[in-house]
Amino acid sequence: MVVESAAGAAIFLVARVLFGGLLAFMGVNHFTDTEAMAGYAEMKGLPVPTFSVVASGVVLVLGGLGVVLGVAPVLAAGALAAFLLVTAVTMHDFWAVPEDQTRDEMTQFLKTVSLAGGALSLLAVGGQAWPYAVGIGLF
Repeated sequence: MVVESAAGAAIFLVARVLFGGLLAFMGVNHFTDTEAMAGYAEMKGLPVPTFSVVASGVVLVLGGLGVVLGVAPVLAAGALAAFLLVTAVTMHDFWAVPEDQTRDEMTQFLKTVSLAGGALSLLAVGGQAWPYAVGIGLF
């Protein structure tokens, strides 16, 4: 088990809800604001930007819910980590934007990398039993 005490189990659940819930919410935004996000993705040079936005929304929603519920945690956390690391480099390339955009892109880059770190932490414990989890796993 990831944690040994009731307090630790409760804290781990709250952390999962905060982390996974935030990412799932971000994914929902990919569906409610697809056109604007696709325009940004196109500006960043992503091929098939609308498909990319929808597909990334699916990863965020399913991965976030997987973390919250403890369903396939290795797959959920791994998919989120991979998505977030790729997104940091492709979408928030602060080193390649005009100077007036550098600060905003760097902030988004750092936020995305920190979220990837959280996903990697969950991936590291994904194979263990999670308290208050549905407990369905693929690995």
